[in-house]
Amino acid sequence: MPHFKAFAATAAALAVLAPVAACSSGGSGGSGGAKGAKIAFLMPDIASTRYELYDAPLFKAKIKQLCGDCEVLYQNANADAAKQQQQANSVLAQGVKAIVIDPVDSAAAASTVRMAQSRKVPIIAYDRPIPAAKADYYISFDNEKIGSMIAQSLVDHLKKTKAQGGLLQVNGSPTDAAAGLIKKGVHSSVDTSGFKLLAEYDTPGWEPSKAQDWVSGQISKFRGQIAGVVAANDGTGGGSIAAFKAAGQKVPPVTGNDAELAAAQRIIAGDQYNTISKPIKIVAEAAANAAYQFVEGKTPKGNTTLFNTPSELFTPTVVTKDNIAEVLFAPGGALKVSDVCTANYKAACDKLGLK
Repeated sequence: MPHFKAFAATAAALAVLAPVAACSSGGSGGSGGAKGAKIAFLMPDIASTRYELYDAPLFKAKIKQLCGDCEVLYQNANADAAKQQQQANSVLAQGVKAIVIDPVDSAAAASTVRMAQSRKVPIIAYDRPIPAAKADYYISFDNEKIGSMIAQSLVDHLKKTKAQGGLLQVNGSPTDAAAGLIKKGVHSSVDTSGFKLLAEYDTPGWEPSKAQDWVSGQISKFRGQIAGVVAANDGTGGGSIAAFKAAGQKVPPVTGNDAELAAAQRIIAGDQYNTISKPIKIVAEAAANAAYQFVEGKTPKGNTTLFNTPSELFTPTVVTKDNIAEVLFAPGGALKVSDVCTANYKAACDKLGLK
């Protein structure tokens, strides 16, 4: 099972960041420069449920393990770049020793990087890079690879089923540099696939409703010609699927990314073709380890460089109906069968042996 090998490789990569963990295990307090330190965790939006449900709690838990008397200042900008800048100003005024930021607007976040660094506060770009300014560190799954993997998985399926027609490409936010990397990866697979790219769209703020509106227009324009939809995440994928259902059309294979609970249900039901499993625990804990090292006056080592920034990139796993049980529902997996296989999905779950 390849995903276990990938997970093992990921765990080995995380070991690069692990040496500081021995400093504190039971909330006994940090040592050196970390004692009582404040660390900011600034997330971009609530349209993606992951930040509130997973990223923030996992980051806080790991910091508590590393440094029992450290304090995490968590803020969510709700897709407002100006608000995120204000939040950065606020945590700097409160004396944070490190900032982990997933930028709403990757270009606008450059000013946050420069402001923090002028005060000698290290910045860790999280999930989304900040190309216009050199952050001190970048942690994410490999977004370009994510794009190529979801698109290639879809293309292979369409060829196997001898599907006819072209593709729609629903990209993420035009202000998100990670979305740009995903888009580049999607094109690397779509452009050489032999399937015509009928149209593509950059979805403002990753809003599913905007993706749905755009796809609705394309259904009218290319009625009967759409073989599949490459959507950059589960939200835009869900919006795309909703558009076909609202139009009374058969839903073609649609991609996703993030392995959200609703996406798992759509895959089980046969509405969504794939998603990407990116165990958030991996990146959240890696970010906590890196932030703690910076606070301790140490410099974490990356495994590559992206946008001139030392980076730690992890490889995700494509999830389809064929491997959803072993990837998402294995012991320690991202989701629980009891949460996903509710009454509406019980019959489909039973067919897949999910109990």
